[in-house]
Amino acid sequence: MFEAVLLLLLPQIPAGELVAAMLAYRFIYYILPLIAAAILLGGMGLPAVGRLSPKLNEAWQTTQAMLPQVLGVLTFLSGAVMLLSTATPAVATRMQFLHEVLPLSLVETSHLLSSGLGFALLVLGRGLFRRLNGAYWLSILALLAGVILSLLKGLDFEEAVALAAVLLLLIPARRAFYRRASLMTPSISPGWLVAMATVVLSTAWLGLASFRQVDLMSGLWFNFAFADDASRFLRASLVVAVLASCFALWRLLRGAAPEGFPDAGSADQAIREIVRGSDDPDAALALTGDKRFLVHESGHSMIMYGVAGRSWISMGDPLGPREEWEDLLWKFRELSDRYDGRIVFYQVGESSLRFYADAGLSVLKIGEEAVVSLPDFTLKGSARAKLRQAVARAERDGASFRVALPPHDEKLMNSLGEISDQWLVDKNAAEKRFSVGRFDPAYLASQPIALVEVGGDIVAFANIWASNPDGEFSIDLMRHTTGSPDGVMDYLFVSLIQWGRAQGFASFNLGMAPLSGLTSHPLAPTWQRLGAAIFRHGEYFYNFEGLRRYKEKFHPEWRPRYIATPPGLALPHMLLDVTKLISGGLRGIISR
Repeated sequence: MFEAVLLLLLPQIPAGELVAAMLAYRFIYYILPLIAAAILLGGMGLPAVGRLSPKLNEAWQTTQAMLPQVLGVLTFLSGAVMLLSTATPAVATRMQFLHEVLPLSLVETSHLLSSGLGFALLVLGRGLFRRLNGAYWLSILALLAGVILSLLKGLDFEEAVALAAVLLLLIPARRAFYRRASLMTPSISPGWLVAMATVVLSTAWLGLASFRQVDLMSGLWFNFAFADDASRFLRASLVVAVLASCFALWRLLRGAAPEGFPDAGSADQAIREIVRGSDDPDAALALTGDKRFLVHESGHSMIMYGVAGRSWISMGDPLGPREEWEDLLWKFRELSDRYDGRIVFYQVGESSLRFYADAGLSVLKIGEEAVVSLPDFTLKGSARAKLRQAVARAERDGASFRVALPPHDEKLMNSLGEISDQWLVDKNAAEKRFSVGRFDPAYLASQPIALVEVGGDIVAFANIWASNPDGEFSIDLMRHTTGSPDGVMDYLFVSLIQWGRAQGFASFNLGMAPLSGLTSHPLAPTWQRLGAAIFRHGEYFYNFEGLRRYKEKFHPEWRPRYIATPPGLALPHMLLDVTKLISGGLRGIISR
């Protein structure tokens, strides 16, 4: 605004001289102090001094964390300087000197390349901001070329010195750019895109203002002369416009990178040992084939996770000894940070919240899970009358219960597959993933399966997740035929509870009721009030209240479940990533 006002209010001063004076002012009072401060902090000798003193070394590590942001901004500004330079007249005496020593074709080519290189530095600045190693090397080459081109196109010593200063700052900061993310799929924020558009439009406006006394529509495109700055500006503007258009089209049409996941049966022996030794029955989710794993060096603990967008989502708490959780959590954060990701811990328990708080994560309640105490469970009393009636009715219809232990034969798997397919069609549903299993013989092969039969035919089944014999067990898939007896699932649950108690288990986990237990108090956080409203009125998308009422029949203890995420405004995006991971993409979210 300051520059624009001066140009409008001082028409008696030639635009080129006024713009040059304002650029010099900005460079002396803003850019030079920033460069000097960055040099002082960024590395001309501070690393070596830091190695001599632990406190200075700690200060250097803190300073180094800020270098990518500072250098990213400086690189962006370097690109802006190169673009703005192409929109202003060159110094006549300098062009006269070039006329005597260089061919015109080299000067014209340097001017065109300088405009393209300036636009490239705008993009590379964002790559440096994200600590990408590819952006680091390309920026060094671009700045070095920019120094040379600045001299060849018009002996712009000031521009060359500024680019050289940024280059000298960038060279010793190699270790700050460690991410291997591809430059072919950069994450450019809306703010950065706005900044790029502002520089490009400002360049066009400045050129039009600098050459407003020239008729730019009178065939200047193909005029080539040392003194013809307006023609060079027009050609440079065309190069920038073409590059900007190609960049915008590429951003619009580029596809998402595929994500590789292991097969259902590919979990190695170390992971299977951790699953078998876990007290959490949900550990069986590691065998579903849609997880990645971060295993501790000891081989006794791990995090199972999936990736959606930039979100690295852990399914539940880490598995294994708690004394290894803190170290494992930080390693997970370092791994995601290397690829510019953000960690999310989905459906974690109340007893582990301190680990996430220590790691700087924010915790939000997402629901409650129902846990039935097996020693206390009984069908006696008026409160259990409906359960008794459901069991009695199923038994009158000839229902019987048994648990099939692995290994399972092919005939059983084929029968269960037919029931599963029929159930999905009847419910107009698709297989979910990540937080639940899907019907897959390889996944079910190693798990006990609860069966309800009528007349020798299977009418309902559920696979069993079992932890230690005296701990907790749960179930995953629950599917039944269309013609199964009324109350067959009540019968299945009651029979499972009785079976688990006979096996010595202490509790039976009925799973989570999403958004259950969230408060709608006016002073509660926005997420709590929004979740409570969805719980009450979101029947079209999911039967939240109905699921809670069904599980209440077993009189469980309700345990809160949470999601731990980095603080900030990206929470809705991370929740969407979790939903996409569970539903298998956006299509799975919108299909009922």
